[in-house]
Amino acid sequence: MERPKMASEAHTPDKTPRTERGRRTQRAILDAAAAEFGEKGFHDGSVSGITRRAGVALGSFYTYFDSKDAVFRALVADMSAQVRDHVAPAIRDADGQIAAERAGLFEFIRFVRAHKELYRIIDEAEFVDPASFRRHYATTAERILARLQAAAGRGEVRDDVSEVHAWAIMGMNVFLGLRYGVWDEDRSPDAVADAVATLLARGIAPGS
Repeated sequence: MERPKMASEAHTPDKTPRTERGRRTQRAILDAAAAEFGEKGFHDGSVSGITRRAGVALGSFYTYFDSKDAVFRALVADMSAQVRDHVAPAIRDADGQIAAERAGLFEFIRFVRAHKELYRIIDEAEFVDPASFRRHYATTAERILARLQAAAGRGEVRDDVSEVHAWAIMGMNVFLGLRYGVWDEDRSPDAVADAVATLLARGIAPGS
């Protein structure tokens, strides 16, 4: 028997933009939300602050998002997709998996330096929308695991790579981005990425 729909489910409109102008407006709102929440945090940020930054009317906001919570959820997904899309070409073009992981980290640090608000927004998602927070990291780890397993099949990395290795690489990248992308830029992305590529290739045991 089909579950009856709740009232909120039955009347939720499809807010996907249907025109290029609509997509530009939605993009402006998301960019403004990144600036608003990145500067003020979720609780002090406001819809009116977002619309002022975006240069759109309040009604235009509600054409695309139901609430401040809704735009925050969309922003977490959008920023996660932006990171993915920024690093993916460099990973695809790299020669070998160690080089691919190096390229991914290099581009991630570059992205973070241009979008320092990323960390505040993702960190707040743990409390504002835990499902989005978990999804961001889970899907990132899944992508790393998929490419590690593909590389293992090609003989480029050890054949017992697992989810543990994927989460370890992701965790390392997250904190390197925080240290060298947000907190300080006292070391070049190249230098950081080179150190990690050596770590991945040789480990840290004596003589490695």
